[in-house]
Amino acid sequence: MRRPRALVLPTLPESALARLGEFADLTEAPARPNLGYTDEQLADLVIETGATVLITDGDQVRTSVLGLHLDVVATMGPPASVDLALAAERGVTVLHAPARDPEAVAELTLALLFAVSRNIVPADREVRRGRVYQGRVPPAQRHRGRRLNGRTIGIVGLGRVGRALRWRCEGLGMRVIVCDPFVPEATHSLPALLDESDVVSLHVPLTAETRGFFGYTEFGAMRQGAVYLNTSRGALHDLQALVDALRWGRVGGAGLDHFEGEWLDRAHPLTRLPNVVLTPRLGDATGESREELAGTLVEDIARLLRGEEPAHAYAPATA
Repeated sequence: MRRPRALVLPTLPESALARLGEFADLTEAPARPNLGYTDEQLADLVIETGATVLITDGDQVRTSVLGLHLDVVATMGPPASVDLALAAERGVTVLHAPARDPEAVAELTLALLFAVSRNIVPADREVRRGRVYQGRVPPAQRHRGRRLNGRTIGIVGLGRVGRALRWRCEGLGMRVIVCDPFVPEATHSLPALLDESDVVSLHVPLTAETRGFFGYTEFGAMRQGAVYLNTSRGALHDLQALVDALRWGRVGGAGLDHFEGEWLDRAHPLTRLPNVVLTPRLGDATGESREELAGTLVEDIARLLRGEEPAHAYAPATA
């Protein structure tokens, strides 16, 4: 039986590549971290390599490649751009790695909270530039923050990440309240949570219903000076509403790990606000997370090629 050929777009850990190489011939595509591939470029790659298995980050698969000789599309994360109905129609099995590593995302959420609450980023810049003792205001006064112990954090969304964040915050001595209409133990409504929280952290999936659901009304209902965190998706909030809330002082600080289009223009007003910490989608960007997700995805590909049922398949689930 002819060995399948796998076209690998993302950079995978060596352990995952070695395992994949045990049952498939590999072609690793040249890295294009900022540009990605156009539909035409990706289709050309699939044709040139003769790939029957395509491994991608999940946001580059368009209709054109589903009409080629692919049997499997495997994505490192949700297959955001894959037409699942068309894949099923054309007999292409769509596999995906499980959701983002909740422990790593919760840890980054806390890192952003610490950075915002203790003014770590501007203080670091002053040390590096030798400006700590310039002016009449001493650094301990200029960068005076607020401790987390005894404060209330409101978690919007009690999924895997929300739960991972909850016990960590409780360990810091914070009071944790939760809003989630699908979880009985989450007893707060969103208005009540916003009214009581010193920190508000979003952990909900992006759907048609949740896109832009956090806007002027929600930011205006937050406690004066509260911190806003979003390590989920940038499209969950109205970015201009957040900028205005920060400028007006309604929101005291923000930590964000994602922006629509995976990009924030360097001239955007957020980049000029000192009480905002911005990271480029680093939620589960840890070596451990990548090893685990890639390993799970490769094992699912192996199961499928052996004629077994994969653990994380969208359509159709047999080879």
